[in-house]
Amino acid sequence: MTFDPEAFHERAVQTPSHESVAEMRTLLVETLAEEGIDPTVDDAGNVLATRAGNEDGPRLVLNTHIDTVPPHIPYGRDGEVVTGRGSCDAKGPLAALLAAFLAVDPKRGSVTLAITPDEEVHSTGAAALRGRFDADGFIVGEPTGLDVCTAARGRFEGTITITGTSAHAAEPESGDNAIAAAGPILDGVATYDEGRGPGEHEQLGRPSLVPTLIEGGEAPNQIPAVCTVTFDRRSVPPETADGFRSGLSEWLRRRLPEGVDLSVALSDRDTPFLEAFATDPDDPLAETLAAESGGAVRPFGAATEASYFAQEAPTVVFGPGVLADEEGAVAHSDREYVRLPEVHAAAEAVTGTLEAMLR
Repeated sequence: MTFDPEAFHERAVQTPSHESVAEMRTLLVETLAEEGIDPTVDDAGNVLATRAGNEDGPRLVLNTHIDTVPPHIPYGRDGEVVTGRGSCDAKGPLAALLAAFLAVDPKRGSVTLAITPDEEVHSTGAAALRGRFDADGFIVGEPTGLDVCTAARGRFEGTITITGTSAHAAEPESGDNAIAAAGPILDGVATYDEGRGPGEHEQLGRPSLVPTLIEGGEAPNQIPAVCTVTFDRRSVPPETADGFRSGLSEWLRRRLPEGVDLSVALSDRDTPFLEAFATDPDDPLAETLAAESGGAVRPFGAATEASYFAQEAPTVVFGPGVLADEEGAVAHSDREYVRLPEVHAAAEAVTGTLEAMLR
């Protein structure tokens, strides 16, 4: 059979995979079987298939995800533009990677298709794949507008809990006001990167640390004993989640008023945080894919499961569609769309890259 990425993409966008990833997984497995490929589904719900030549060659992995964010937005098509949930994030990239995987018959090395089930939530599928591949390179499918993205910031969330002592508001000196202490602590958040952070990264620029929520107090006539500040951290290499937490805690403690304590905690996760990563733009995988696609080499604008794979081998993010355009958000929005010529162009670029590296 001859794989038709447009037909697959149409069926994929019509599948509400935020409600039932199993339906999308079934479509993918059945499509591979129709093309003569016998995939496996592991205990984490990943769909895996490999095509191999001789052992003297690179081992490349094509990865993207089959889940989407809610709500489901029905499939639509206007000429060469397909709309609907997942059209660009990430069923357009999936159709392109699948087309390339099926088109290539490696003479040396191998290409593995590794499709994960819950990138938009906990990344349990990708976490289960860490260390499973003895890979020489990863192409992670996301909407990049056919640019080759060699770096991305990490993302951490957490809370700063300031603890004081409650008292009657008529006698404030008898307590330790946790909300009042938030002032110097917020100043510390604002100055952290200048004084303690990892500095500017050559591809990703400076990290960001933003307070996003603040909560405290129980009554208008009571000195508050607890105040909690929630923050969003977008990291750059070489910062790690643990290193950031301990560094921020130490930095903020220098600003604590007497009688007040604090703790810094990252949000609970069953899987590792998506750390920042950077691949050398001159790496052969990045150079080859950029030459095939004609796209720019640049950082990616969002955290992805590429973070996990980049710890093992050179990793690039690539695919049709965009996160946002001149009108605003595209991915995760109610106007999500992808242009079918980009899906075909992405498939051709990945196919050309695989043929060049595995022939």
